[in-house]
Amino acid sequence: MSNSGHPDKFAVLGHPIGHSLSPLMHQASFRALDYNAIYLAFDVHPAKLGAVLPAMRDMGFRGVNLTIPLKEVAFDLLADLHEDARRLGAVNTVEMTAEGGLRGHNTDSYGFLRALEEAFGVSPEGLRVLLLGCGGAGRTVAIAAAMQGATEVLLADVDENRTAAVAAEIGALDCDVRVGGLSGDKREWAEAAAESDLIVQATPVGMKPGDPSLLDSGVFNSGQYVFDLIYMYPSTPLMQAAAAAGARTANGLGMLLHQGARAFTIWTGMQPDTDAMRGALEQAVYG
Repeated sequence: MSNSGHPDKFAVLGHPIGHSLSPLMHQASFRALDYNAIYLAFDVHPAKLGAVLPAMRDMGFRGVNLTIPLKEVAFDLLADLHEDARRLGAVNTVEMTAEGGLRGHNTDSYGFLRALEEAFGVSPEGLRVLLLGCGGAGRTVAIAAAMQGATEVLLADVDENRTAAVAAEIGALDCDVRVGGLSGDKREWAEAAAESDLIVQATPVGMKPGDPSLLDSGVFNSGQYVFDLIYMYPSTPLMQAAAAAGARTANGLGMLLHQGARAFTIWTGMQPDTDAMRGALEQAVYG
């Protein structure tokens, strides 16, 4: 398909490190669909976001992605929030509505759930889930797992205050799930991993070459799923340790892809070409 006239405009705002891949995947889908659009990246200071978003709307932008540190800022700024953004307390996608408004969405939980289904053919429903790392992405995954019917969500972080905060958030949700917080002792993490169905790694460990696996291969088994949110390597140290024990593994590229694909649909009403988007991401990340 092709739209006429000037190209539709979309953008990602945030720290340059966080927005380098968004243009690549969205532009790949625009090309594949013969859709006349451009996708730009801007570094915007958090204090300026309240002025920038209305200005972009007035300039004819149709949608915006936000990266850290703007997600929570946008949540506080926008009055019109989709349920997914309201639940997570953060906005990563802004829709310029037909009425001229600004609606905040969060597509991160959708991206995780869709990637989980794609990689393993499962949802969190009925699973005992261990979450390693309770920061921004880890918190999102923990809440998504609880809302999607996990029987138990176990939370682990070196910052036990962060673990307790996420546990309290899940406890306040309208869902039937057991939630527990672990100490910062890695031996306790290993014991919990051995008894879990799905282990999600959301810490920075594994991003730097030479990082060890958070858990040894001896804690895994062939009936488990291990999802590492790190996407810059096809296989992380944790994934390698888990695979050695027969567990099924996946990295975070699928989550990155599908949160972006969901934003594409929110903005355009169209299904994106996810194969083109995936190809662009893999080429950029893996070469």
